[in-house]
Amino acid sequence: MYQQIFSPETFAARRRRVADRIGTGAVALIQGARASGTHDQFRQSNELFYLCGVEVPHAYLLIDGGDGTAALFLPHQDRHSVEAEGEHLSADNAERARELTGVDRVVALEALPAALRGAAAIWTPLSPAEGARSSWDTLRRAQEEANADPFDGAPAREARFAGLLRQRCPAARIEDLAPVLDEMRLVKDEPEVAALRAAGAICADALTACMRATAPGVMEYQLAGVLEYHYRVSGSRGASYHPIIAGGTNAWYGHYNANDAPLADGDLVLLDCAPDHHYYTSDITRMWPVNGTYSDTQRALYGFMIAYHKALLAGIRPGRTDDEIHREAAQVMAAYLDRAPFADPVHERAARNALEFPHHLSHPVGMAVHDVSHYRGNPLRPGIVFSVDPQMRVPEEQLYLRVEDTVVVTEDGCENLTAAAPLEMDDVEATMREPGMLGQFQGSRE
Repeated sequence: MYQQIFSPETFAARRRRVADRIGTGAVALIQGARASGTHDQFRQSNELFYLCGVEVPHAYLLIDGGDGTAALFLPHQDRHSVEAEGEHLSADNAERARELTGVDRVVALEALPAALRGAAAIWTPLSPAEGARSSWDTLRRAQEEANADPFDGAPAREARFAGLLRQRCPAARIEDLAPVLDEMRLVKDEPEVAALRAAGAICADALTACMRATAPGVMEYQLAGVLEYHYRVSGSRGASYHPIIAGGTNAWYGHYNANDAPLADGDLVLLDCAPDHHYYTSDITRMWPVNGTYSDTQRALYGFMIAYHKALLAGIRPGRTDDEIHREAAQVMAAYLDRAPFADPVHERAARNALEFPHHLSHPVGMAVHDVSHYRGNPLRPGIVFSVDPQMRVPEEQLYLRVEDTVVVTEDGCENLTAAAPLEMDDVEATMREPGMLGQFQGSRE
């Protein structure tokens, strides 16, 4: 009936921070996700889960900015739902819901309008609410496409909600709570880091299993099946985003999603993946040879990426900015290229161009793979989690290379949360010689 990874005290501390930010006379109102209309397991919006952990459709959380008290508004559960799905938290078991969640009151949903009367300001998130397999950027892009459709154009749920609040609470000022929550979510607390550590371990294990299952003739989607199996048996809900499984030149497309091509002897395969594990995710990318052995050219190119990756990791610590880390790593790698230039000048030019790219320290990671808020340009702080994602393009050959891990900034450096996946090329080749799990569907490296 209720999540088990965060304590009521953890949620209460987060709600107290919200109350402190909005102040006396204001309330924060967070709208949970609606019912999906399917028989899938319900997944709450990230914002509501972050503040109370409740996994019930059409739930609302109200935080008083004055005394910090929190009221949870829940719908009733009808008899058919109880018989078909079992009992869940609702207005009909309010005392039990209050004890489990640690909120001050649990109230029937129909009482919410009266509870909003008298508020001078109502703070509510105006950004798209993240759910399963979504991030703020994918949701924003989808809304822009809907707005451009002359036969659609329906407003986002959050915009409609804000409009209803203005209509029904005309005396209240409507404020955007999203920047407050985004800033809070940027720096992870210890329970969150533990959840991300678990997600990273599952992520690395699933990707390593795909290395073992790779052979010429294996389909990209078969590796997706390997990932899903490992996610599920590890207790995750499945993938936190559609995996990128791109053999050969398919990797040129940064968010390739067809995953329907056979893997070819002589090609590299790029795999980018992560699970949805108790509402937290990760991000990892590795590239490996379909036939189990890197060619000399592949070793030179991917070896450069691995060295660049390690140079970036070595520079991460509190107080440094992403720009400082990029500059230092670029200097290290320029010296690397002077000592070990590529045989092909096209490849060396691509490598030197990669040193000019400013965003190899990529996006925040947390409840979404492209998590909210940003860290660029500011000194890093312990608890910030992001992906380290050096990449290189060789346009002349439609060749794209990338290696990626998810790290958390610690007191004196960083912890690589996905380090269990083989990185060094000799280790990758050794892993690929181990038995895979595709059985009769697997191709052959002979």
